[in-house]
Order: sequence, then structure tokens, then C-alpha cells
Amino acid sequence: MKQYNVILVDDHKLFREGLKLLLENLDYIEKVDEAENGKEFLKLAENYRPDLVFMDIEMPEMDGITATQKALKLYPDLNIIALSMYGDESYYTQMINAGAMGFILKNSGIQDVETAINNVISGKNYFSQEILSRLIDGIGKKSKSQKSGELSEREEEVLFHICKGLSNQQIANILYLSKRTVDKHRENLLSKTKAKNTAGLVMYAVKKGIVEV
Repeated sequence: MKQYNVILVDDHKLFREGLKLLLENLDYIEKVDEAENGKEFLKLAENYRPDLVFMDIEMPEMDGITATQKALKLYPDLNIIALSMYGDESYYTQMINAGAMGFILKNSGIQDVETAINNVISGKNYFSQEILSRLIDGIGKKSKSQKSGELSEREEEVLFHICKGLSNQQIANILYLSKRTVDKHRENLLSKTKAKNTAGLVMYAVKKGIVEV
């Protein structure tokens, strides 16, 4: 079994120590290091290249958004999961654009943490269920989508409804299409965007300005 090195970046020592204890009990975690802000993390990453980073969003000296941007310029293959608190929704778009692969709430249980790790390590995006629900509730379509030329107008329409949390059947009913047609649009969207799941489609839509959070 492959083992992974992790860095926890958070300015609350008690939280870091709690999460570190949980992670060290997982068979596939080899080593867990800690940093209390983005600046300290970047220094640590120079000597100790992690496979996975849990990144707080709001921190003194250097926040998680800046740290994520800088780290991914230096280490493009780094997997970063954002640590979120209720009320951090205004930062989600910035963290997605910075390159975070996943989002979990700080009060998540170990099962949610494990699911996030497994998804992100295998190249998928991940939102904990509470965060996905909040994103869906807050999503609104931009009045003028930034046309990238990658998707057709119909595909953007289907993507918008996927981001709103609707099933293929519900989307078919709204757009007066057959479910089979919507199934095909979803397949095409996954292929064109190179997303591997719904979370990946949401991240693509946010980055391209198809939806706004």
C-alpha cells in the first residue's frame, strides 16, 4: 500500500494536533508535518515535499489562497484540500481558482476526511456534503457567461442545472429533453471538462464563469 506524506496548515495548534492524531492512525499516512501559516508551509515544503496538504483559508502572515497559488506554481502536482469553517463561502471561488482539489469543513468526521483524501489522491475533486449543499444553494447563473468555446450553449445549460444539484431526470423535465439526451450531455461534459465527478464539474463551472457562488 502506498503511503502519503501530509502537511497540515492551520493557525490553531489544538485543531492541527487533533487532525494530526486522526491522520496518523490511518495505515496509508506515513508522516504528518504542521505549519501555522502559508509562509511557514512554503518553507517546509521546500525540504519536505508532501503528497497532500490540508490548507486553512484564513491565516495570519499568508492566507491559504495565496499559499495555494504559490505552492502550485512550484509544485503543480500537489494535492490541496481546503479546510473550511461556516462563513467561508465567499472564499470558495478564490480557492477553486487557486487550484484546491477538495473542500471539507473543520468539524468533519474522520470518514469525511478519508473520503476527501481518497478522492483527491486519485485525481478527483471533493466537496463535503454540507459544503456542496451550501454551494448549490448559493449558485446563480452569470448574466453573461464567459464563452470559452469548449461547451455548446445547451451543454452550459445542462451544466448549470447539474451545479444546482438536479438529477438528470429533473434536468430533462426542465429543458423538455429525454433523460437519455441529458445522460449523453453529462457524459460529454465529463469528457470535455476532464472532470471525474460532479464536484469536478462544479469547479469547472465556477472557474469558467458559467455559475457564480
